[in-house]
Order: sequence, then structure tokens, then C-alpha cells
Amino acid sequence: MRILHLADVHLGMENYGRLHPQSGLSTRVLDFLRCLDEAISYATQEHVDAVIFAGDAYKSREPSPTLQRELARRVRTLSREGIPIYLLVGNHDLPGLPGKADAVDIFATLEVPGVTVGRAPGVACLQTPSGPLQVAGLPSLPRAALLPPEQARPLGQEELSALLVERLVGMLAELAAQVQPGVAAVLTAHLAVEGAVVGSEANLMAGNELLVPVASLAHPAYSYVALGHIHKHQVVSEGPPPVVYSGSIERVDFGEEAEDKGFVVVELEGGQARYRFVPVAARRFLTIRCELGEGDATEQVLAAIAREQVAGAVVRVQVVMEQEQPIDLKAVRAALAEAEWAGPVMREVRRQVTGRSPQLTEQLTDPLQALDEYLAARQLAGSRAQELRRYAAKLLQEMAREESLEYVEQ
Repeated sequence: MRILHLADVHLGMENYGRLHPQSGLSTRVLDFLRCLDEAISYATQEHVDAVIFAGDAYKSREPSPTLQRELARRVRTLSREGIPIYLLVGNHDLPGLPGKADAVDIFATLEVPGVTVGRAPGVACLQTPSGPLQVAGLPSLPRAALLPPEQARPLGQEELSALLVERLVGMLAELAAQVQPGVAAVLTAHLAVEGAVVGSEANLMAGNELLVPVASLAHPAYSYVALGHIHKHQVVSEGPPPVVYSGSIERVDFGEEAEDKGFVVVELEGGQARYRFVPVAARRFLTIRCELGEGDATEQVLAAIAREQVAGAVVRVQVVMEQEQPIDLKAVRAALAEAEWAGPVMREVRRQVTGRSPQLTEQLTDPLQALDEYLAARQLAGSRAQELRRYAAKLLQEMAREESLEYVEQ
């Protein structure tokens, strides 16, 4: 039995994009759809037995009708090919209020053939060409579903997090107990696991993430554990059963510049799993870093750009200088004309920062890293530091969106 495991498509992500006049969509939305199409094409051409989507179909909980239409087209393709698909609800798919539908509920409501939506913890049995497949699903759950607010309010943050993790571990144990022996079974969950390496999504999770022990997932009832939520593809545990994040299908930002994107193909046989990562042609992200020496600053920046393949890439240029020097930005933009998107030139001036934290310098390229250094220098930690980091991550996202609009206007 062969399964295709993917997650974190995040349709609606428009950072570093511009308007595509023919479709009316952001070019970045088209990037994500193209990568999703690669996975769908693989599933149909290679005749996989089932597709497990481990959560986060959309960027937001209320996707536009256009985005819903585009996902529905891909789900319909699998349905028509007789390939069952299990759609797990991720945290980005959750509604704002308990009574509202989640972003993928429509497929269950319409009873689309071969489509199972995992909105609540439970075990579903998919009928595949190679026999029945049990899928135990643990979707992303609002904290109020794990613990009533009136019980949570008196607790400190650490005590509350420990109790919530305990509830999740209990749910995982209940799921494993429901699995029927002798029938192929996998677990899919949308959560963060202890020991997993996070990427840029950590900026949004700082101080607010529940980490589940890997041992609570790696139950002998399963042959494979298909995870979503963390964007970096990785094998958290070789198992058995193997515990694997497929990773996101496309790059979200420069924090994922060096990460391969794709999906995982799993082969189940005799209660064992073999798996391999299949990369897709994700949009290339490129950081061009130029440290100025003697001579004309613009010429040095243009030379650094010329050494790289900028065509079709999302590009940022970082210029490091000992003191402020003029740069011909018009010439830089012309040199980046073949890039898919290019942001404003980022300048870093190497000089000591005066004030309360003299040990800090402006050599840090990651604003969140600079903030961490500042907070450490101020000896500020705990919930206050976590809150400041969350606000900083939100501001950086807003800046990225503004840069995208600025590029479109230019």
C-alpha cells in the first residue's frame, strides 16, 4: 500500500508576490498551487492508494471563495481518480468560534466521494485499492477544547502548558486503543513534537507552543506517523513506527531559503513502513550579501548581484558597510529586473551601539535574533519577553506585505 503524505499548503500566502493579471491571483498563490499540483500529479500518475493531508490547507481560517475553488479542483481530481484523501484540520483552518465551520468542512458537508475530513480526534477507515487503511487523526484543537477556560484561568503558564500536553497525550493513547489489530494503520496529527527542528514558523509560535513527547506518537499500533505543522521536512524518529514531518509544500519566507520542499511517499507492507521524500520545484529564495570594501559602493553591489542567478528568484540584498555610503538604488533594481520579486536594499552599518547595551552591534541580519540579543542584555525573560517576540514577528509579517505592495506599485 502506497500513501502520499503532505501538509502545510497555506493557500493564500502572498508575501513576496505581485498581482498576476491573467488569473487575478498573487504570483505567490500560484507558486503554492503549482507545488500542490506536483503532488496531485504524482498521486494520480503513480496510482498511490491514499493521500493524507496533515493540516493547514489555507493561510487563514476564512479563505476567499477563489482559494476554496482552487483547493476543491485538486480534491476533485483525486476523488475522480478513486484516490481517497484524508484532510486533517490544522491550526490555520480552525474557525474563530466553536459554532463556525472550519475551512475544509465543505468537503464533508457535500459528502465528496473518497474524502474524509478529520475535524475531531478519531479513527477513520479508508477503502483503498490495496485494502482498508485505518487513519487515526488528531487535528489541531483550540485550547478551550482541551481544558475549559474556567479551569485554565487560575493556572500559571507552565502549569497550564503541562496540563494541556497531558490532555493531548491522553487523546493519543485513546486513539491508539481504537485501532483494530491486523489492519494497516497510520496516525496523522497537526502539532509540534519535542525534538523537532523548527524553521521560520517558530517566529509565530514563540512562547505559545505545546510540545508533545515523541513517545506518545510512536505507538506500535501504527506503521507510520504523518505529521504537519512544522515547515521543515524531517524524520523526528526512525521508529518503528517512523515519525515524519513532510514539511510545507512551498517556501514561506527567507527563513526557509535553504530548505527543500515537497511531500513524502510511504510504502506499507507487513506492518512496516518505507518512505522517501520527493522534492517539488519550489520558488527559489536568494539572499545576496555584499560586504563593502574600498571603492564605489554601487559597483560592488552590482558585482555581487552579477555573481548570482537571480532570474525567477525571490531576492533580498544585504549590504554591510563600515559607514554610510550612497548606493544607486535605480541601478540595483535594474540589475534585479529578472528576479520574481526583489525587496528594498537592507543596509547594515558596523558601528558600536551606544546606550544601555554597548555589547550589541548592528551586524545581526535577523531582526528577531537582534531582539533576542537585546532582551538577553536587558535580562528580560519569561512571558514578557515571549509577548514582545510575538509582536515583533507580527510586525515583520506586516512589513513583508507592505514591501510586496510597494514592489507592485513600482
